[in-house]
Amino acid sequence: MITKKEISGAILQLGLKDKCVCLHSSMKSFGDEVKGGADDIIDSFLDNGCTLLVPTFSYNYILRPPENSRPAQNGYDYDNPLPDWGRDLVFLPENDGLSKSDMGAIPSAVLEYEERIRGNHPICSFTAIGPYAKELVKGQAPMDVYAPLRELALFHGFILLMGVGLNRMTAIHLAEQMAGRNMFIRWANNPQKQVVEAETGGCSEGFGGLEPYITGLDKRVAVGNSLWRAFDTGMFLKKAARVIILKPEITHCGDENCIRCNDAIKGGVVQF
Repeated sequence: MITKKEISGAILQLGLKDKCVCLHSSMKSFGDEVKGGADDIIDSFLDNGCTLLVPTFSYNYILRPPENSRPAQNGYDYDNPLPDWGRDLVFLPENDGLSKSDMGAIPSAVLEYEERIRGNHPICSFTAIGPYAKELVKGQAPMDVYAPLRELALFHGFILLMGVGLNRMTAIHLAEQMAGRNMFIRWANNPQKQVVEAETGGCSEGFGGLEPYITGLDKRVAVGNSLWRAFDTGMFLKKAARVIILKPEITHCGDENCIRCNDAIKGGVVQF
């Protein structure tokens, strides 16, 4: 059984004490049970002075595209639209809902903490808890989806992959943006139940292709069977953006029919 002592030891070994940390995680990766579950992992970071930032995406708020908002090169098949999941839904940062099967146990648990602060994005919100939570998420807005990750870099924070691969690292979408790509547009209701545009990322299944180009950027430690990899956010973003500029195809998932990857490599949504 994995204990808080082991979790705290890994945090210290990676130099994350008192740091802002964006966590992407898999509880299953530990192999053994974590005593206290997701709460003990969260509390271990908080006990070590960390500010924890996690993705709390909620895809069920997505709407079908309005007739007057169908930009080109948007990673979207307008002839086969997604279900109108969010037709009767309104997202508020106070809500606790998320797409748990995609996000996992730790983001779900963070949302249950009274002191957590959630960003203002109906589909791809980030939620933070800890000393600098408000500062990290305050800039997030429907058309500024990755503001918390830019703020994380300004805070000299870290991205921690806890038993997951680069295909789970949302910051690579920010690196795509830094490389000159436009983010895709999706749609959701605002608090007045008016349809608004919201920036989102695209397919991330090809992000593992960056692996040979980031050798040496991470610090590693194993906790049970879970491999933890910590990256300095600013350094990683600069390196990843540079690689994407030089090798745009590096992010492609390999499926020649993936409309999101194909449009991303072309530069993303065409903005007018």
